[in-house]
Amino acid sequence: MEKEHLQRKLGARQIQMIALGGAIGVGLFMGSGATIAWTGPSVILAYLVAGMFLYLIMRALGEMLYIQPNSGSFAHFASNYLGKPYGYLTAWSNVFEYLIVGMSEIIAVGEYMKFWWPDLPAYIPGIIAIVTLGLANLISVKFFGELEFWFSFIKVFTIILMIIAGFGLIFFGFGNGGEAIGFSNLWSHGGFFTGGVKGFFFALSIVVSSYQGIELLGMTAGEAENPQSTITKAIKSTVGRILVFYVGAIFVIVTVYPWNELTTLGSPFVQIFSKIGITFAAGLINFVVLTAALSGCNSGIFSSSRMLYSMSLRGEMPKAFSKLTAHGVPLFPVVTMSVGILVGFVLNELLPLVLPNVSNLFIVVYSSSVLPGMIPWIVILLSQIKFREQHQDLMADHPFKMPFSPYSNYITLGFLMIVLIFMLINPETRISLLVGIIFLILVRMDYYRRFERR
Repeated sequence: MEKEHLQRKLGARQIQMIALGGAIGVGLFMGSGATIAWTGPSVILAYLVAGMFLYLIMRALGEMLYIQPNSGSFAHFASNYLGKPYGYLTAWSNVFEYLIVGMSEIIAVGEYMKFWWPDLPAYIPGIIAIVTLGLANLISVKFFGELEFWFSFIKVFTIILMIIAGFGLIFFGFGNGGEAIGFSNLWSHGGFFTGGVKGFFFALSIVVSSYQGIELLGMTAGEAENPQSTITKAIKSTVGRILVFYVGAIFVIVTVYPWNELTTLGSPFVQIFSKIGITFAAGLINFVVLTAALSGCNSGIFSSSRMLYSMSLRGEMPKAFSKLTAHGVPLFPVVTMSVGILVGFVLNELLPLVLPNVSNLFIVVYSSSVLPGMIPWIVILLSQIKFREQHQDLMADHPFKMPFSPYSNYITLGFLMIVLIFMLINPETRISLLVGIIFLILVRMDYYRRFERR
């Protein structure tokens, strides 16, 4: 049914940028303060390790998508290979994650606009942004893909420029009086692992969450041109590029500046561009971070609306959610997610009048999306094991198999469990993890009430 109605209008160029845009968020541009404070320069290794495991997750997804390309992919695979309750849990985890992320990105838009117009009420640009992005998602999937391509291109281009500028400082001393900075900052201020083993694993939990969104590749499968070749090419190139951008940017930041001074500098991107003589760096980076926030919300609306559409096809949402516009866009899912983000944004603006400490509460709610955001990854790894068992006849000539499966699946699952354990140990992430657990329990209870009790 999905193949008959959703339009395959997304090319490899757009899908790669959508995945990059989903995984590269505003946190990188504003400095990874918490992770660097916990573990120092070894945060480079944390990004590298997390990226390697994310590559395995995407290869597991790619193996299944090559045979069964469809929108709402990981929830579809969970229902087929693990059971319908798991598909339901996965779908709502995705919707919850992007509802919270979308709210935070729209709130960020209002804050970033104050850079140019300090007296402008934050709700004005926020409302304009969500209405614009909602309409952009309704026009056509091709228009969404093009918009997201340019949003992501701006982020990626800025990161490349920053890495080049950083290497100029490190090797040739450009902007530093011709004196090369070198690599001494990597070990001269307390060593490479400044927070020890515990600090490294505390940082790893936040680093892993920064990769959330890469699974957007799977959500685009139902609307990709030539899905087999497009998805294969996108997975091969996107994960490697994300690794280069994250690891490269973090490497430059902790090499150019002592890690223990970064919290006093503001955005490291601004500092590096300023150091090489780009005097308008603050305005430039603010514009880039603004587009990063719009990109995050745009991708979130797309991903979660396709998930709601797939849930409707499976009978888990009202039939109206499977209705498509003349341009092949799921109408009610896009409108529902846009309105949900808008309501959350308005509540965030109003609640401080009643609860002065609501900003702290919102941070807890936002970070509570970390565990639900991991659910698609866990489901992908488990589904692929069952998928291979049920389709052994297709594996012999399969050109894009998951490497070393099922052993690589189990090792990756173990890695994710270690991350969750250290989130529970860390007092700064414990509450958000517990909120995520409560959400998953409530969704499971809702499935029992709606479907199993009958």
